[in-house]
Amino acid sequence: MSVETHAELAARVEASFAAEDWDVDSACVEDAIGLLDRGEVRVAEPTDGGWVVNEWAKKAVLLYFRVRGMETIESGPFEYHDKLPLKHGFVEAGVRVVPPAAVRYGAFLSPGVILMPSYVNIGAWVGPGTMVDTWATVGSCAQIGANVHLSGGVGIGGVLEPPGATPVIVEDGCFVGSRSIVVEGVIVEEEAVLGANTVLTASTPIVDVTGSEPVITKGRVPARSVVIPGTLPKEFPAGTFHVPCALLIGQRKESTDRKTSLNDVLRTFNVQV
Repeated sequence: MSVETHAELAARVEASFAAEDWDVDSACVEDAIGLLDRGEVRVAEPTDGGWVVNEWAKKAVLLYFRVRGMETIESGPFEYHDKLPLKHGFVEAGVRVVPPAAVRYGAFLSPGVILMPSYVNIGAWVGPGTMVDTWATVGSCAQIGANVHLSGGVGIGGVLEPPGATPVIVEDGCFVGSRSIVVEGVIVEEEAVLGANTVLTASTPIVDVTGSEPVITKGRVPARSVVIPGTLPKEFPAGTFHVPCALLIGQRKESTDRKTSLNDVLRTFNVQV
């Protein structure tokens, strides 16, 4: 599909989203979700100036829930009742999916992705060589880069509304430790490491403790940073309490890489656990 056709499709989606009488052009919505499913369009994409959100693609996802009806899906002894179909074609895509992992139609998985029993929601994009480990979830529209490891129980949040909001983004080469949570459009830059149980929201203080004075930022983890969970004292009318924060304790080193190199080892020996 040409760039011009993408622009035309985007205009049709925008018109449907703005229609006050709920008169949705279901054909354009189906086409848009098909593009997302094949990876020909992304909800957000990297540019030289940073990440850019394709609002019309997120609006298409929201409209998809409106045009789809409920249906029963049966898989062996299991029965489900939902609006959205599941993704198919994993052999052709070069993706390994371990039962009972589930991927909704409209999510894109690059070649070499490994899904342990996990869940990937509509609009998500997962880069080549990435492992989504056991009971990890990739929320709607989240963008996960290449050669990322989402460890067991990781929760990557979905960001559907508002349509212009940046989804959660985990860039290439990152390692996200077990039971970590990344939500509300937080961006984790290339090759960063999040220690187990790290929680990052849009309002979570990220405290750089590597200098003589702490520096606090929010919403973005710098490239190759090592971040662990911590607490900060905060005054309330009832007293002083310690609230969660994330501590940026340094940069990746060779020793860090050895601890987070499971994917590289597996690829070297052509083994998939």
